[in-house]
Amino acid sequence: MDIIISNSSGEPIYEQIVTQIKSLIMTGELKPGDALPSMRTLAQSLRISVITTKRAYEELEREGFIESYTGKGSFVKQQNVELIKEENLRQIEVLLSQAVDKAKLSNLSLEELSDILTYFYEGDK
Repeated sequence: MDIIISNSSGEPIYEQIVTQIKSLIMTGELKPGDALPSMRTLAQSLRISVITTKRAYEELEREGFIESYTGKGSFVKQQNVELIKEENLRQIEVLLSQAVDKAKLSNLSLEELSDILTYFYEGDK
């Protein structure tokens, strides 16, 4: 499991960890039952505080992506399809909002933006 932390990102480190682990789960790279590295191991490999990894794991557990067992570790939880769809939808909304903001700054019309979206969605047909 590769997690990359950016110190120049405005996003807190624990959120970067949460986002990347959620992405690995949603893409199927991490499957239900897969063990996550221990908090201490992850902290050492990323050269960050154990408190930071603990916060990330707690957030993932609160959101239903992992489950933790004392003395055994943390594991990917069986995912509810609707939960994954909702999370993907939330991420799409964020990205589209950013795209709309850029389009407005560039004086693109809704039609031009729609054409771009259609091109990327349908690919090179």
